[in-house]
Amino acid sequence: MNPKASVINLALQGGGSHGAFTWGVLDGLLARDTVDFGWISATSAGALNAVALAHGLAVGGRDGARQKLQQLWDAVAKSGASEYMKYNPLLAGLSRSSAMTHMAQMFSPYDHNPLGIDPLRRLIEAHIDFELIRTSAGPELLIAATHVATGTPRLFRRAELTIEAVLASACLPTLQQAVEIDGHAYWDGGFSANPDLVTLASESPIEDTLIVQLVPLLRSQKPTSAREIGGHVSHLTFNQPFLRELEQIETIRRLASRRRGLFGSALDDGDVRAASHRFHLIDAGRFTGSLSVDSRGKPDVELVSYLENAGRTEAGKWLDRCWADVGVRDTAEIAQRLAAHRAASLPGQAAASPGAAA
Repeated sequence: MNPKASVINLALQGGGSHGAFTWGVLDGLLARDTVDFGWISATSAGALNAVALAHGLAVGGRDGARQKLQQLWDAVAKSGASEYMKYNPLLAGLSRSSAMTHMAQMFSPYDHNPLGIDPLRRLIEAHIDFELIRTSAGPELLIAATHVATGTPRLFRRAELTIEAVLASACLPTLQQAVEIDGHAYWDGGFSANPDLVTLASESPIEDTLIVQLVPLLRSQKPTSAREIGGHVSHLTFNQPFLRELEQIETIRRLASRRRGLFGSALDDGDVRAASHRFHLIDAGRFTGSLSVDSRGKPDVELVSYLENAGRTEAGKWLDRCWADVGVRDTAEIAQRLAAHRAASLPGQAAASPGAAA
């Protein structure tokens, strides 16, 4: 670790092939030796980036991490449509058409993929050494998956991390069978934590976190086709946990502000740490928001390259604009972003923050 570097946590959203933007951000950060990494909270595609980063750092430091991320995403781009479709001639013919969306809605993966073939498993096995990650020093990891029975998030930490945990974090239930871990079924972490911010802020000893946001908070286009409606439902579903985390952070901050200096505050030590935690943000929305709703599930070389370049450029801009603020002040402007989101959802009405009148 560079003694002159500043250390930041990372919070990496899921978003399928749009995770190539996060690859670009990480590559841009790794190119600056003034940046070191603390904890990483990640979900789905963010989890793939997180384990590639952790593996690469353990093997070859910053250069090793950049190389591993490159290798992983090159493999993702070359894989194209899910390989398991080649075992089903009907699905193979539909894989690049809108009819695939309807098929996924009509049949469960237990019908169209009874063998549970998951090409992502083979891809991860070829590039990530989980024993190395578990036994090497490096950033703490919080990989989120959703417990199917309860809908609650399960955070897999570095010392317990396996390929099953990452597969669970990226398991879309319309395409893949649930991942079984210790007798429990798990789905994509985006249903419950995309990613977990509160645990990161309340437990990490590092007091700054950079959020890489892949999913725009707002999509202004009105969906009309079945494909667009399905995509927008997915967009809303995976945005809600992120919004909930942001709202919880702001609630903790308000409570801390009101009770600061008062005897007998109800805030515990974790809440106190979370209240003072500084967040920063790189938003991919202007790049991902204009892409088709199903592009998240159809990686190709052109899309991956476009998003990776965009992510690296945005990381450079953020470093130039905000790096001096790390360790000094929050730059994510969470309250303002939430207020803008509420204003958009309540046209013509005052968008007061929850509890503002209390």
